[in-house]
Formats: sequence, structure tokens, C-alpha cells
Amino acid sequence: MIFGSKGSIGLDIGSSYFKVVQVKDTKKGYELELFDTLLVAPEIIVDGAIIDSLRLVEALKELTKKARVKTKDAVIGISGHASVIIKRISLNEMSEDELAESIKFEAEQYVPFDIEDVNLDFQILGPREEPGQMDVILVAVKKDIINEYVAVVKEAGLNPIIVDVAAFALENMYEINYEIEPNRNVALVNIGASTININILKGGVSVFTRDSSLGSNLYTEAIQKEFSITYENAERLKRGEAIEGVSPGDAYAVVMNTSEDLINEIGRSLDYYKSTTLHEDIDEVILSGGGALIKDFPRVLSEKIGVESKVAEPFKNISIPTKFDVSYIQEMAPMAAIAVGLALRRPGDR
Repeated sequence: MIFGSKGSIGLDIGSSYFKVVQVKDTKKGYELELFDTLLVAPEIIVDGAIIDSLRLVEALKELTKKARVKTKDAVIGISGHASVIIKRISLNEMSEDELAESIKFEAEQYVPFDIEDVNLDFQILGPREEPGQMDVILVAVKKDIINEYVAVVKEAGLNPIIVDVAAFALENMYEINYEIEPNRNVALVNIGASTININILKGGVSVFTRDSSLGSNLYTEAIQKEFSITYENAERLKRGEAIEGVSPGDAYAVVMNTSEDLINEIGRSLDYYKSTTLHEDIDEVILSGGGALIKDFPRVLSEKIGVESKVAEPFKNISIPTKFDVSYIQEMAPMAAIAVGLALRRPGDR
């Protein structure tokens, strides 16, 4: 297996499932070394905030044991509309070193928090049409959020070497699995339990990102309320399983009604992007996360927004050895999109 491997794992700490992925570089491309998931209690993480750090640490330990993780190094992702700010901004052309020196000053007008309370990073995208100007992606994440996640990951016996942003992890996943077409606008939409991450790429480059505080928990809550059943049974109905006392048709009707709320939220984000870019159309939506597994969701989304919507294939260009249960990986693949993107990160890259 991976004896002696010094690679890192991609660890996606969601509010419903934890996902872990490890890939290795080979002469033929990427090969899957490790993939596993763990269903966690709904009250451990709420809206991206850690509510119960002790249970979170125990859950992470359980996952690493279950998945037989051999390495300590981990790349983790952060998301959340209240704690992560991502802006595409225009600045006077300067070198990366010059921008690193002045980034705090440049960021102050775009970040709605005290600049000393956030960790900042940036990436220069390239020159604009206007002479002497360049486009930059600016990222600001609250330090207390990063510190909380780093602390629990360390407490679980892992070494967090990189903290990435979930929306950019989706971009990494897309780059290795899909063909990049110039001027084609592709919306990567990850529907987690409590957050929707959106990253719109133009020609493979991020031009718009947004996190929303809605997610597939809406289904669970609606089903619980409608049929007065437990959280666990509501989760089963959401996944399309049958339970005693509730007809599949009635459950499906609740699911379809709830899908409207998520589709409207996604539609608003895509419309906002169009309104800020001289009405450029979205050519395709790639769906991931647990929400992508909701029955008929991709089809209904396509019909409502008028854009072809497909379910992500995060392992499309990753070789899967025969030791894995391929049917399980195919079933869970859409939920692994962010974890795959995190697993592709290497120290020192950008």
C-alpha cells in the first residue's frame, strides 16, 4: 500500500460528513491511495463554526483510524460566508514581492473586519486591458476560525501543513479532471450540509466565488418537520431510502419542494455574476457535495436555470487500484470533490 509514503491527505471537515483523500503522483498521472468518509453528529459543526471541539477531535481520530491514514500531514479547507472573504480586485501593476509588502494596505478597503484579525493571501491573475493594471484574487480568513480548525486537527494527531479555501479546492479538482476551454464559463457548485460553495471559472481561471449559508440540511429539516420523524430517518429519506410509515411519493414531494429553495439560491448567485460581467452566460454547472446526490436535483436545476448541469467526477482522471471498492467510490464521488482538491495541494504551490 503506502508504506513509507510521505504524501499529505486532503481532509474535508464538513458539518455532516468528514472526507479524507490521498493521491500520489506517478509517471502515468495521479493514483488514489486512500479514500474514506465518516458520518458525524449534526451539532459538532454548525454553519462552519466548531461547536464541540472534543467530539470533533474524537471524530477525526475515528476517521483516520477507519481510513488507515499513515501520514500525519494534512491539507484542510475552510469555507463560510461569515468568515471567508474572496475578492477579485484591480491594482496597479507590481511584482509579487511588492504586493506581498503592501497587501495589508491594499486589502483594508475590501475586508469588512479589522485587518489584524485576518490572515491574508493573494494570487496575481495577470494584466488587465487597461495599461498598468492587473487582476488579483484577494483572500481573507478570520484568524480565530483558522486557529480553531488547526488546533483540533493537531489535537487529533495530524499536522496541518496547508489551510486552503473550499472554493479553490473545487478548482484544483476541476483542473485535473476536465478539459479547460478558453472563454467558457463553468460554475462549480458544491452543496454541502450547511454551505453552498460556488466558484465560477472562465477559461479555467476563477472569476467569481461565493459561499452561501444554505445546504442539504434543508431537506433533512423539512422532512423531519413534515413527518415528525428522527434526524436519522429524515437523512435516510433524503437519500432516497425507504422507511416504515412514510410513502416514497410523499417524501419525494417534500424533497422537490425543498430543492426549489436551493435552486433559487444558486440561481441568484449566477444572476449576480451575470449582472457584474456584461451579462456573460454560464455555459455549464458542475455539481458536487451531498446535494448533488439528491434524486433528480441536477435535472431540475438544469430546467430551472436553463444551463446544463452535471454531477462532478472527482476521480475521473485519478487511477483507482483494484484494492478499492469501485462501486462505493463511484457512489460517494460527488461528496469527495473538495477533499480531492485539497489532496492535490503541495507545500509551496499557489
